[in-house]
Amino acid sequence: MIPIVHHPDYVAAPDPQAPPPSRMAQSSKNGLIRDLLMASGARLAWHLPEPMPRRWLEEVHDPDYVAQVLEARVPREKERRIGFPVTPQVAARAQAVPGGTWAAAMLALRHGFAANTAGGSHHALAETGAGYCVFNDLALAAVRLVEEGTVDRLLVVDVDVHQGDGTAALTAGRPGIATYSIHAAKNFPARKARSTLDVSLADGVGDDEYLATLEETLTPLLDEVRPGIVLYQAGVDPFGGDQLGRLALTDDGLARREALVARLMRRRGLPLASTVGGGYGADKPAIARRHVAAILTLGEAMAPSA
Repeated sequence: MIPIVHHPDYVAAPDPQAPPPSRMAQSSKNGLIRDLLMASGARLAWHLPEPMPRRWLEEVHDPDYVAQVLEARVPREKERRIGFPVTPQVAARAQAVPGGTWAAAMLALRHGFAANTAGGSHHALAETGAGYCVFNDLALAAVRLVEEGTVDRLLVVDVDVHQGDGTAALTAGRPGIATYSIHAAKNFPARKARSTLDVSLADGVGDDEYLATLEETLTPLLDEVRPGIVLYQAGVDPFGGDQLGRLALTDDGLARREALVARLMRRRGLPLASTVGGGYGADKPAIARRHVAAILTLGEAMAPSA
């Protein structure tokens, strides 16, 4: 069975007073992902995570910013940078999601693979959120896993079309944590952070070039870092029709990407915990189907009998 982590607070309703782009970002695709997974016929084991404890939020994010979020009093300038208002419901979601990514990592260590049905909030920084991200669940889970001694080393692999700037910045200099980001060079954010390895792609890169570049660059890093687990930001916004993407992957290319990542993990016996990441556009069911396809492809490819 594929371990799936989901919390009811992931499905945060959009603020009707927010402008349309913000409503698009808030209007939770996570409920669609949950429903499509339940209807998929796949053998799934559902797990309810605990919210990330405040002490771990404050280990990565500035305590004043943590308080602003949890008390739903984020200043307007920070809300503008995030892209939507931080209501009490959004605050609850922001604390639940990193707990889910950490829970997925713990399940992956036991089962080889687990998926969080949210997460991948890779733009959030120490003192503010950004780019539709409030708390950085990848950095939070990574720091907790290493600081608690669960693993000595880990690697965050980020294949979202946007660079994982917040994750790179929040984990820079922390022993045992390495970061990899393959992204469109000219996409958000304008100012990139420095990951352990950044792979910048030109606009319009398609399936074959993307997959070859991914394998050529990620393989040696895995062998160099020798992580105890990989946290995977499986954004589907490299898809050619994505509203906020600049690459040209097809649905088949995305499926081949997940199969490639799973193969690299299995060859090395590495546990893999995936998060949802980005995917944008008006056709939310289509976007949710891409996320579900990523989860199921990874889960089936990482299964012991695969």
